[in-house]
Amino acid sequence: MAHVALIPGLSRGSVGAVCTQAASWGLKASTLRHLTLASIIKSRRKTDHLERTASVLRREVMAAAKVCEITHESPSVKSLRLLVADKDFSFKAGQWVDFFIPGVSVVGGFSICSSPQRLERDRIIELAVKYADHPPAVWVHNKCTLDSEVALRVGGEFFFDPQPTDAPRNLILIAGGVGINPLLSILRHSADLHRDHADKGSSYEIGTVKLFYSAKNTSELLFKKDILDLVHEFPEKISCSFHVTKQTAQISAELKPYVTDGRITEKEIRDHISAETLFYVCGPPPMTDFFSKHLESCHVPKEHICFEKWW
Repeated sequence: MAHVALIPGLSRGSVGAVCTQAASWGLKASTLRHLTLASIIKSRRKTDHLERTASVLRREVMAAAKVCEITHESPSVKSLRLLVADKDFSFKAGQWVDFFIPGVSVVGGFSICSSPQRLERDRIIELAVKYADHPPAVWVHNKCTLDSEVALRVGGEFFFDPQPTDAPRNLILIAGGVGINPLLSILRHSADLHRDHADKGSSYEIGTVKLFYSAKNTSELLFKKDILDLVHEFPEKISCSFHVTKQTAQISAELKPYVTDGRITEKEIRDHISAETLFYVCGPPPMTDFFSKHLESCHVPKEHICFEKWW
């Protein structure tokens, strides 16, 4: 994790922290406590979310969430929209949740792909989960139904949360595969900031945002319609470049102007380096390592490079 900040209401440490908000949802506090402690005992593999993120900042609030919509985003990815009634539950664009499933001992870790304003307005958050042979992902793809209940807790030091008095910044977002999730949250948050500034003139004035997004083929480019809708809504502020590495089918006329065959290149990223630009990178570890090291070699300050690795 490259972006480290102290956030009010966050704590470090194990997932065994007491669930102070348990009374606000269907499970008893004792049940939640048993669920979290059992998850600690059984989450021992190096690839487990809890172990990888044991030292990462987390919010103290654990909240109930109910699944209110399930969508197939691609052949391998399902998105969930969850209703979170607890108004003490909040997050910053780019953060993830510990995902506690009753009856499943392993805790999931999924990045939020919706914007903080969506939660404030509708009490909804959105997650996109790729199928994997991992109990939380298996549950999402094979057992989750409308009205399924889970528990969530926010964590993460990878986020974009500008304050009204901050200097304007340009953003370069570099995504690989399901690494799009936290970057989509940041992109959507940026669009909300643009709308607020246009409507009220009082919120943070963000600069330009460009998304570079690589996937195997166009069917695995998640949320591409939503992304293009934002590009069309803010043509002078938001742009995107889709990259595909194993495309075999014909690319649709709507997507074709935005799609490049091949990986994201160093030159494309290097062309956007400036003193006013922040870089956010999320994808498989080799990709995040490659681009973060490349940016450092181009003398981009470390505090301007934020990255998140997902396994």
